[in-house]
Amino acid sequence: MRYEPVRLGEIRPEGWLRRQLELQAAGLTGQAEEIWPDLGPDSGWLGGPGEDWERGPYYLDGLVPLAHLLGDESLLRKAKAWIEWMLGSQREDGQFGPATNDDWWPRMVALKVLIQHADATGDDRVPPFLARYFAYQLEHLPRRPLTEWGAVRATENVLAALWLHRRDGDPRWLRLSELLMEQNADWTRYLTDDLITGRATVFDHLTHGPNVAMGLKVPAVRALLDGDRRHLDDLRACLASLDRWHGQVHGMFSGDEWLAGREAYQGIETCQVVEYLYTLEQSALAFGAGELGDLGELVAFNQLAAACDPHLTSHQYHQQATQIAATVDARRWTHSSDDANIFGLEPHYGCCMANLHQGWPKFAASLWMRAPDGLAVFAYAPSTLHTRVAGSEVTIEEETDYPFDETIRLSLTLSAPADFALRLRIPGWCAAPELRVNGEAAAATPGPDGYVVLDRTWSTGDVFELRLPMAIRRVKRERGAVGVRLGPLVMVAPIAESWRPLPRPRGLGEWEVLPRSSWNYALHTRGRGGLEQWPVERTPVPDVPFSPDRPPVRIRGRGARLMEWQALHGSAPEPPDSPVVTGSPVVDCPLVPYGSARLRVAELPTVISVEADGREVR
Repeated sequence: MRYEPVRLGEIRPEGWLRRQLELQAAGLTGQAEEIWPDLGPDSGWLGGPGEDWERGPYYLDGLVPLAHLLGDESLLRKAKAWIEWMLGSQREDGQFGPATNDDWWPRMVALKVLIQHADATGDDRVPPFLARYFAYQLEHLPRRPLTEWGAVRATENVLAALWLHRRDGDPRWLRLSELLMEQNADWTRYLTDDLITGRATVFDHLTHGPNVAMGLKVPAVRALLDGDRRHLDDLRACLASLDRWHGQVHGMFSGDEWLAGREAYQGIETCQVVEYLYTLEQSALAFGAGELGDLGELVAFNQLAAACDPHLTSHQYHQQATQIAATVDARRWTHSSDDANIFGLEPHYGCCMANLHQGWPKFAASLWMRAPDGLAVFAYAPSTLHTRVAGSEVTIEEETDYPFDETIRLSLTLSAPADFALRLRIPGWCAAPELRVNGEAAAATPGPDGYVVLDRTWSTGDVFELRLPMAIRRVKRERGAVGVRLGPLVMVAPIAESWRPLPRPRGLGEWEVLPRSSWNYALHTRGRGGLEQWPVERTPVPDVPFSPDRPPVRIRGRGARLMEWQALHGSAPEPPDSPVVTGSPVVDCPLVPYGSARLRVAELPTVISVEADGREVR
């Protein structure tokens, strides 16, 4: 079943999600133009002599949805200046943007910006603007085909062409889409039959992490073009192949900044995180498969949350699943500088500073999607949806602290009773979901697509409550190591953090983060019913949702220190083979959400602790 997006602005974030977006608005996104010359008044995308490639469009790709989600007048004014210049830049032949750079690629991002603007405002200048540019592409692409970045990211352009085709029905935009796909890399073949099985050692567009994250859209775009749902099998095969050779303990694939294998000390680029999340959102629209929402939550609540400091005033270029320090050091990246995992304005390349802004806003804007027979949940988070369904104005208030809590309460207000379906995603990890509609128990068994469908006449005052019990789950890793998950959260052993300001900082600050506690622990999983029976404790979500000071959920684990597991090149090397027999005492080893710990051990060995007389500690 194919879904459609709800209009930008119809979803309003609430609760902890709104606080997260407000932190972003007060931090890097809201102050980017003042602290970073590449996004200042000299930008080529404002008509100036400065940076004229991808950074302006990247920034707007997050600024525009953030401004509309929050209804923030200051951000809306900032976005308007860029959009007005962009719309006014179109030449008679249809080309637009800085005259100093005619690369196809940055215009693909600019198309996304204009479409979001049009969806949110109804600006009727955008469709004819796009039509003129797409006619220009049809004329020039045969003689000047896509190259370099555009030749591996053409799906972004195709999605824009299909947006216009849905509105005007012009068959030229389908021809343009096919032409773009002919000039794009064959990502499905590469990610299945030809995928590199170890660390990349030289640059290739096909092993570049963000390119891979974007290339995963190919099956979804093919399905949008030909209507064949079997492309979902292609996407599944690509994801399985990436996981087999480059999958990390938290569920994403490595890329620092090239594909790097499965070890927890390899990194993931922030651009890769936000692009992968966007790919999952777009793929969910194309296929209507609940499993893609599972993956989207996993990325948003873990890797996205950890990519910036808790107040979203700085970011990392690379994050590590197991990250024992964020310092200037010669780590084993496939391709990056020594400062790639510090928190700052522009560690390594500036692309992540330009591109990170889209992550949280687009996730919030995708919580609900429009199904042919009603509405469907992509991901759960506190929010309010106001839209029109089946001839009625419908408001759905979602009260929850999910993913930190198990219960989701949805309340409906309608201008008139209406018949439509509500499709509630049941995560694949949830074995025993519970659903109550107006206080009465209802069946909560999902169909093959991962959804429970409630199809009835809805009226004001209808309430349903969904409980998704979160059992502790272990993730098996090489050498007997394990990861731990609780619902959509990856749980990690936190390391006490010392944030050390760097001299002459740029932006809002730049920091190294050093450990203030030992990190080399293994989990003692053999006693008291095993890891799966460890106690789970929950507290209210703090004002800074992913702060290390008061994580809203914690597992009371047990572990023992392994003195032989020592740092190498500023990172934790491969864990020793497990289980490790040790005389170290068993101690408390709490586990907290990945996104709440900028220093953490996510892939842990296991231990058998023995007394001096050789008896095992249970």
